[in-house]
Amino acid sequence: MITGPRAVGKTTTAKRLAQTVVRLDQPAQAAAFQADPDAALRSLPEPILLDEWQEVPGVLAAVRRAVEADGRPGRFVLTGSVRADLKDHVWPGTGRLVRLQMFGLTMREQLRRLGAATFVSRLGQADQTLFALPPNVPDLRGYVELALRGGFPEPIVKNFSEPVLRRWLVSYIDQLLTHDVAGLVRDPDRLRRFFDVMALNSAGVPTDETVRAAADVDYRTVKRYETLLSDLFVLESVPAYASNRLRRLVQLAKRYIVDPALVGAALGMNVAGVMKDGDLLGRVLDTFVMAQLRPELELEAPPPRLYHLRDRNGRREVDIIGEHATTIVGIEVKATASPDKDDARHLIYLRDELGAEFLAGAVLHTGPRVFELSPRVFAIPLCSLWA
Repeated sequence: MITGPRAVGKTTTAKRLAQTVVRLDQPAQAAAFQADPDAALRSLPEPILLDEWQEVPGVLAAVRRAVEADGRPGRFVLTGSVRADLKDHVWPGTGRLVRLQMFGLTMREQLRRLGAATFVSRLGQADQTLFALPPNVPDLRGYVELALRGGFPEPIVKNFSEPVLRRWLVSYIDQLLTHDVAGLVRDPDRLRRFFDVMALNSAGVPTDETVRAAADVDYRTVKRYETLLSDLFVLESVPAYASNRLRRLVQLAKRYIVDPALVGAALGMNVAGVMKDGDLLGRVLDTFVMAQLRPELELEAPPPRLYHLRDRNGRREVDIIGEHATTIVGIEVKATASPDKDDARHLIYLRDELGAEFLAGAVLHTGPRVFELSPRVFAIPLCSLWA
């Protein structure tokens, strides 16, 4: 089962694995599966790709019955752009389906620099020699340009010009918040306001009251819309880190729009606009970094869990924490080309409090050098994520 936002390449990728492709979001193809899914499956050459399976939920039980009758692996590939499984009281996929979540293309994928260990696992070795630089090191503006270009395959493969890319992204948001939620939302304009508030606060920890006031909705609607956008795979929550050795930590989740290009499109911001807004600049870079890290972690078994850390009075804050078993790494994202020890103070605090549990920390910055700021805490250029 391959899940993820629309237009990240799920169907295109899965077609390479299938002899038969069934588009269940097309009524003509869905009709036979609605009438008798078991018979429809039996009549097709395998492997079978069932695209947008949630449009005909009964097909999942038919897949289960087919797998129970013949347990050969790889007979079915299911793809979907809506998180529909957990809404079913009796989920037939447990023990029968292996789930993989897809995201937009990372910079490593775009530049075909694959095969190296993930950034989080390299950081955990606390060795600055593991972090190289690519041939072309962007400056701050270059990083913002990359972030606002995003990771959706179609604009990248077709090399859209900036005006065409902006139109494509705006259309993506419009269709996502109207066509894809038809019948679920009575007021699409209100949902659009909510999405814009989430975009403005991407990589932030806004309270429900802040979101409610900004979007002009009640608390129940905040929760409903947040769940809806999460079910569409365009909004993700990173939970707060908790430890018995750290006190007075905020337990609010940190919310991210999954692709920074959607942040720029939702807010009508181009590169120049983001560069002029220091708060938004930090959020865009943080969202960009998360968009690089998140897909890598799908490749690790078991994957590290991602958290953020913030104390209640705002004096301590770490943007991203990766936890694996009983050890962690910490990552701060800074829009500076010359980070110093002050930029690493929260990571140093975390190292001193956690001791051996803390493997290493990185201040990801927009400059050209890798260097040590403090024992087990390094300054690493953002582009090392894909070097």
